[in-house]
Formats: sequence, C-alpha cells, structure tokens
Amino acid sequence: MERPAAQHGSVLKLLPRGLRMAAALLLPLALFYGLRAIGVSAYLALLAGTAGSLAGTAVDIVRRRTLGPVTAFVITLMVFSTGVSLIAGDVRFLLARGAWATGLSGAWFLASAFTRRPLVYLFSRPLLEGRFGWPGDWDALWERVPRFRRVWRVTGVMWGLGLMVDCVLRILFAYTLPVDMVPAVSTALSAATTAVLIAAANVYYQMTGAARKWSRFYAAPQKHCLRGPF
Repeated sequence: MERPAAQHGSVLKLLPRGLRMAAALLLPLALFYGLRAIGVSAYLALLAGTAGSLAGTAVDIVRRRTLGPVTAFVITLMVFSTGVSLIAGDVRFLLARGAWATGLSGAWFLASAFTRRPLVYLFSRPLLEGRFGWPGDWDALWERVPRFRRVWRVTGVMWGLGLMVDCVLRILFAYTLPVDMVPAVSTALSAATTAVLIAAANVYYQMTGAARKWSRFYAAPQKHCLRGPF
C-alpha cells in the first residue's frame, strides 16, 4: 500500500492541472459577465469569452510540445469550437456552441472505446499510473490482462454516454433559458457532469478492484503473465 507521504506528493503534482481546468471553466464566464456589466451585447460578450477560452487552450497545447492523441483531441475540439463560433447566427446558436463540442467529445469517447487505446485510458494514464493504489506498467497490463482492457472500454462508453446527455441538456438550456443565465448554468453543468462521471468511474474501479494493485483483480490466472511487482 502507498505511503501517505507518497499519496500527498501525487496530489500536489495534480494541483496545477486542476487549477488550469478551473481557470478554463471560469475565465469565459468572468469575461462574459464582466462585459455584460459594462453594456456589451450578449453576442459580443460570448465571442470574447470564447476567445479567452481558446487562448488558454492554445497556451496549454504549446506547453505540451508533443502531438500525441490527447493533444490531437484538444486541437480538434479547439478548431471545431472556433469554426462554430465564426458561423453567422443569433445569440442562441452561439450559446449552444458548447453543446456541439461536448457532443463531438462524447462521440469520440464512444468510438475510441473500441480502439486499441480508448481516449479515457490516454487521459487517465498520466494521472493514475503507479499512483493512488493503481499498479504501474500499464502497457504490460493492457497487453496481458483482458479484464484491464475491459475496464477502460466500459469507462470509455460511460464517459461517451455521459457527455452525450450533457450535450442534449446544453442545447435545451441554450434555447429555453434567459440568455444571461445560460453561461452560468452551462458552466455549472460542465462541473457537475465532470464530477459525476469521475465519481462513477472511480466507484466502478473500486468495485472491480482495478484501482487496487493488491486486489484479486490482478491475481491468478493473470498474475503469472505480468512482469515486475505491482
């Protein structure tokens, strides 16, 4: 079992990533309501919020300096979101912009669940491999433990369906709620969807034993196939 100091160190390493995610959610919201407060139209305020969000994403991509599957996913969403924002339309259409990006994300998660490396696996690996009770050497586990692969495929479907539901709700909110209420509600929905999906996934990992390297999940008959200690 991991020592408390090691777990504390792992949490501290994840704090910058969490702060960047919080900023990505809150910056567009702050820009929108700040501009609305000084009389800027809802349409222009939404465009400014979109520009702020895209700038933050672009900086994060530059910092990665590598073009892996995760970076390609982020770039695709950024380009897609920019393209939707530039399409001439009314404020309601622009409010629904996030829904189309979320729907694309959900479809990508679903489709990737049945590929060699599901998107949720690629996102989770840097955060969990060898941390918080998870074993290391995920490459070996992926190749030699079928139930390990199944866990990530199921999680990929879970995230894909959850994001699809989020997409539908965003469209409903964009076209039914008061314009100035939609950005706040959509941001709250993003936070809620992420929290629910992370919680559901972690419950699933604990129930299967995948998140505990000492559990029966990694016991025989797979145990003899694995290289190195867990």
